[in-house]
Formats: sequence, structure tokens, C-alpha cells
Amino acid sequence: MGTSSAFYVVVLLWIARTVILAFICALLAWLGIRVLDALTPHIHERERIGENPISVGLFIAGFIILIGLVIHGAVTGPVMVGAGVLASLIDPRRLGLIAISFFVSLLLGVVLLRIMDKLTPKIPFVSIEQNPVAVGIYVFGYLVFLGLIIHGALIMPL
Repeated sequence: MGTSSAFYVVVLLWIARTVILAFICALLAWLGIRVLDALTPHIHERERIGENPISVGLFIAGFIILIGLVIHGAVTGPVMVGAGVLASLIDPRRLGLIAISFFVSLLLGVVLLRIMDKLTPKIPFVSIEQNPVAVGIYVFGYLVFLGLIIHGALIMPL
């Protein structure tokens, strides 16, 4: 059994779905960094990254990995076959799962990071603020972390 739609229609829907999800997740990445800035007031991520080309490169690399994970999740994740055009492009349950995963992972990540910071007093996490490259590596890790979380939400069967 297969779909009764023409092949080009399926391909166009697949491309449109991938583009829509990539833009939504890029917006989530931007929002995540804004929230990370607010939740870690002693580290000024957005300011410090721009101070060094290496930290800018790390930020861009993390963002590219995040988008790669999103695109992979979008093209390999389950799609509602036989649904209408809108449901094929944007599944509200999938978007809800992405949103929940985003907020839970962000809060859980920050909470666990703070707990780990307290458990390892000889490793001062706040010291990364002293070097923009360290901040770039920190945000790179966050973007990869977020990309993995979103990827999981995209490929999870509902």
C-alpha cells in the first residue's frame, strides 16, 4: 500500500515540513540562549561569545549541529500519512512535544548544572565567564544538547 498522492506532492510536503521545523527549532535555539542568559546571570553568553572569533565559530558550529539534528529528525521522523496538507506539514501534537521537551530539558539542564557546580566546589563553573572561548564552548555544548533533545522529540512515535 502507498499514498495515492503524486510523488512530487509528497516530496514538496516533505521539503516544506523540514523547512518549517528547521525555522521553528532555530527560533527555539535563539529563545534557549536568551533563557540561558536569564537563568545564568553570572555568565553573559551573548555578550562574551562575540568577543572572540573562536567562540563565534564554536557558536556557529553548535548551531549547525543543532539544525542538522533537527533536519535529520524531520526527515526520518514519523509523518501522518493520509492526513490533510496542514496536518502533514505541522502536527500539533509533535509541536507540543517539541515545546515540552525544550522547556523541560532547559530547566533540567540548568538545575543539574547548578547541582553539579555545588558538588564540585574545586571546579568553579562561573570561571568560564573570564574567557569568551570558554563561554563559546559552553554554548556550543548547550546547542548540541538542545539539538539532541529536539531530535528525540521529532523521531519519537506518538
